Amino acid sequence: MIRVAWITLAALVAVAPASALAGAGRFTLVNATGAGLKSVAIRRFGTQDWRPLSAAPASGARAAIDFADPDCAFDIRATLDGGATAQWSGVNLCEVKAVILSRNATGATWVDYD
Repeated sequence: MIRVAWITLAALVAVAPASALAGAGRFTLVNATGAGLKSVAIRRFGTQDWRPLSAAPASGARAAIDFADPDCAFDIRATLDGGATAQWSGVNLCEVKAVILSRNATGATWVDYD
C-alpha cells in the first residue's frame, strides 16, 4: 500500500506544472509606505539570515527584483528615510508579479499583491 502511494505521489509531481514547483522568482517591489526606503532585506520566513535586496525604491516608486528561491514565504524588512524600520512577515513570493509594501501613520504594515 505504501509503495502505491509513493508511485502515485511521484506521478503527480511528474505532471505538476513547472510553475507550481518553481518557488519564488523575479518580482516588482512597489513602495507604498509613504516614505523613501534606504535599504531592503529579505529572509526565508522563520529564519535569521537576512539578505539585502538590490533595490530600495523611493516613495511611490517600483523596482524590479531579480530573485530566485525554492521557498515561497519570506519576511521583508526595510529601513525608511529617517531611520525607522518596517517589517512584513510571511510574504508569499510564489507566482506574483508585484509585491506592494504598505505602512500607515501608526506603523502598521501590510502587503498587497498584483
